[in-house]
Amino acid sequence: MTDRFRVPHTLVLMFAMMVVALVLTWILPAGSFDSELTEAGREVVIPGTYQVLDDAPRLPPWSLLTVVPRALADAQGIIFFVLIIGGALAVVRATGAIDALLGQVISRFGHSPGMLIFAGMFAFAVASATLGMAEEYIPFAAILIALCVSMRMDAVAAIGIMVVGYGIGYGVALINPFTLLIAQEVAELQPGSGMWYRAVLIVPFLAVGFHHVWRYARRVQADPAASLVADVASAQPPASEDQPPLDRRRMLVLLATLGALVLLVIGIARYGWYLVELGAVFLGLAIVVGLIAGMRLDKLANTFSKGAAELAGTAILIGFARSIALLLEDGEVLHTIVHALATPLAAVPAELSAVGMLGIQSLLNLFIPSGSGQAFVTMPLMAPIGDLVGVSRQISVLAFQFGDGLMNMIVPTNPVLMGILGLAGIPYDRWFRFIAPLILKLLVLSAIALVVAVWVGYQ
Repeated sequence: MTDRFRVPHTLVLMFAMMVVALVLTWILPAGSFDSELTEAGREVVIPGTYQVLDDAPRLPPWSLLTVVPRALADAQGIIFFVLIIGGALAVVRATGAIDALLGQVISRFGHSPGMLIFAGMFAFAVASATLGMAEEYIPFAAILIALCVSMRMDAVAAIGIMVVGYGIGYGVALINPFTLLIAQEVAELQPGSGMWYRAVLIVPFLAVGFHHVWRYARRVQADPAASLVADVASAQPPASEDQPPLDRRRMLVLLATLGALVLLVIGIARYGWYLVELGAVFLGLAIVVGLIAGMRLDKLANTFSKGAAELAGTAILIGFARSIALLLEDGEVLHTIVHALATPLAAVPAELSAVGMLGIQSLLNLFIPSGSGQAFVTMPLMAPIGDLVGVSRQISVLAFQFGDGLMNMIVPTNPVLMGILGLAGIPYDRWFRFIAPLILKLLVLSAIALVVAVWVGYQ
């Protein structure tokens, strides 16, 4: 099925959405809300002030080309931040410290299926919730599959540990720089704010994910024929590669990385650090880690440059995503769309409005699998919708996180998911049968979490 189903490149999907956005500026009536500044200096729209504009400009077709450089310049703070993080994480990865740590976690519980599933899922979730890791997990597919098969489980259970862990980590991220911090920046919220509620949510979300994977693994252990890939030769375990040892230098690298994360949390919470300071911490981390690992300066520079280059595509996607919102803003139809979406949501209680936002974000993730790109497309819409229907912007961001992170475990437009499944030899239709029931459970849990957030006045 995966061979027949070809998903266009994300950049193609983004450009198609830009075309749609341009067409919308031609067919939708231009309109605008009045706005005001809050005591915190945040600009919010005033409910009930929407009015149609008669003298709005008509965008020419070549706006599709001229808007991209403008959007890249408009999103430069986020783009440069992403590039610095890419370089820093590449330096950390090059030391082998992350591979050694995850390898130790997996090996430590390799003879206890329940502990392997829990420890592996927890490790992947924490790394995704903090560092925003995803692609870095792909090399561990072979190790996980070999371990799981040795314990009479299968490749689906092994990849379930990885993908469910990272999906939940993104869904309830603590300080994920690629999704949460970007969404909060677009929504004009303090970076990392509201962490306490997300930290609480990790427990029930991981519990549901663990139960789903563990129940499937036990079923396969009891009856190997129950495996979803029992008849798929490509899903049988490949030879695993040896993970590097967790020596003294790699331990120091991990401690330096942990120290940087602690510094980020303190800086954000106590000193109001923003993108400049956060980028500086990651840049400093790259230098410190390189020195600890004994890298030559030329190798450190090359590794950092390659890591930044690996995220150049993500940076371009952020620019194209911002282009969509800019086109709607230039054509003065962004508030028209907000008004159309907010009208039905405003007719229901705030709790149902928050759940409606979750539905919108989940659907959009099929077309915009990039978390950072989706943040730039949807948050300019969701934040003012929240203002109109009585839902805080923090809750709007939480709805974005759920829709982006959780749906990444199932949408075939997610390149990380498809890469992992391809490496594991799992056909997409078999994976869909495994993950779809869990997605439904997690979406229900997300809806409950959003309702509770409204009740407690989550800010």
